[in-house]
Amino acid sequence: MDAERRKTREIKVGRITVGGDSPISVQSMTNTDTHDFEATYRQVSALMKAGCDIVRLTVPDIEAAGIFRYLKEREITVPLVADIHFNHKIAIASAEGGADKIRINPGNIGSREGVRDVVRACRERRIPIRIGVNSGSVSRAILEKYGGVNAEALVESALEHTAILEDLDFQDIAISVKASDPVKMIEANRILSKKVNYPLHLGVTEAGGSRRAIVKSSIGIGTLLAEGIGDTIRVSLTDDPLSEVSLGRDILSSLGLFGGTLMDVVSCPTCGRTEIDLISLVREFEARASVMGLDRKGVRVAIMGCVVNGPGEAREADIGIAGGKGEGLLFKKGKILRKVSEDKIVDELIREIQTM
Repeated sequence: MDAERRKTREIKVGRITVGGDSPISVQSMTNTDTHDFEATYRQVSALMKAGCDIVRLTVPDIEAAGIFRYLKEREITVPLVADIHFNHKIAIASAEGGADKIRINPGNIGSREGVRDVVRACRERRIPIRIGVNSGSVSRAILEKYGGVNAEALVESALEHTAILEDLDFQDIAISVKASDPVKMIEANRILSKKVNYPLHLGVTEAGGSRRAIVKSSIGIGTLLAEGIGDTIRVSLTDDPLSEVSLGRDILSSLGLFGGTLMDVVSCPTCGRTEIDLISLVREFEARASVMGLDRKGVRVAIMGCVVNGPGEAREADIGIAGGKGEGLLFKKGKILRKVSEDKIVDELIREIQTM
């Protein structure tokens, strides 16, 4: 990626640094009933194993705030964020219980004294606060000023909440300005990035089901990251939270921003020259590679359908197939290894990748 990354303040969320020169982190959020501590533990554990950098949990009441102590006693090490609305006492209980970050909007969390108490609890424990603004959280006064929700209204709302914390001499802050419209989200974050140096959390909120959400999130998050804006991301899906993690990493990887290693699969869109069932082969390969954990190997795999571009792409990849009629040539590091029948292509690719 050519754009220079915007330099922001650093905050510490548990063991993860957000902002500055730190890698862009991938977040997700549990969708279990937080009161069900065991079910929530299982989901957080799965997210941690999947490589999620930060996990957020909704905390609707004081009882649910006990989840943080419970999870840490169960050896959960991924940083945990308490998502709080309207009640400052729940935020304090979450901070005292072991949350690594508090997500609130200071303007609607309670009285100024209540906000001061939250800030005191966070400052004592070196816990940052994330301000989260979206279309549904903009005040009536700002809506009337701008005639509805637009990028400027979202930014003004975020700055209004930020000023409350700054007046209390608290700067350990991250900000997210989200919208379900990726164009509005992009414009709001562009404006915000010029007004503050706090780390920005990117996401297209309420993006929808899988296909639509993937498109909207890729446009919104990807555009800003390509411009050097953004320090942590969440791909919001009406789906299994584990899917958010893999898609977030895919966005980062496509821009050369992923700190680890991910597989890069190159495959052609197929045309009338294709003489193998390339679509099924690619689907099978990607599914099996994911289940086996091979998608975390930093290898480039080409699965090509015909002799026009196939051999060239396969030679350029670490491992690849150039398809023919019911068969394919298997390449490794630019050299032909052997011919493989169509029904053995996925098996042979996986076998060779395992040896790399």
